[in-house]
Amino acid sequence: MSVLQLENGRIYSEIGAIARQLDALNITVDRQPIKKNPAVEQLLVQDILNPAEKQQVLLSLKGEFENLKRASGYQWYDLKVLHPGSPQVYAIANQSHRTHTHKDAEVLHVLTGECVFGFVNSKGSQLQLLLQAEECIKVPPNTEHWFYLVPPLCLKAVQYYTTAEGWIPQYTNRKLEIRS
Repeated sequence: MSVLQLENGRIYSEIGAIARQLDALNITVDRQPIKKNPAVEQLLVQDILNPAEKQQVLLSLKGEFENLKRASGYQWYDLKVLHPGSPQVYAIANQSHRTHTHKDAEVLHVLTGECVFGFVNSKGSQLQLLLQAEECIKVPPNTEHWFYLVPPLCLKAVQYYTTAEGWIPQYTNRKLEIRS
């Protein structure tokens, strides 16, 4: 279950209250359970996946991708497999304190693990959202935010893309006032 923390320390854990707080930023969060598939479930508990295993997980989510493609023009999707031995984990950790925007919407479906998205609202105050397994977030284009992994630094998540350039971060480097 998601947990939203405001800059003033207030915490929301009920999905309706979280949705109301995020509405002002046009951010959506919802539960997206993974269809029961024993072979995929077995893959999701592994730390490391080879390309064929990643493709197997992605194929199990093809219906979700096709829905997003029809509704919002997404062109492709990719499975991020992060764990303490992954070189990407350290790159993310080094950039996690930097606020940024993207030209395109950022859609992330967490399959396993946890991560945090932080946001800056129109008044400049900050809030952050803990996402857990089977939760999906859609962050609109040009929304100032940051992202980080929580211990034990393990995450398997699907990212959806409309353009390659749209995911290049445009750093704003705002000082973070909130961080757990």
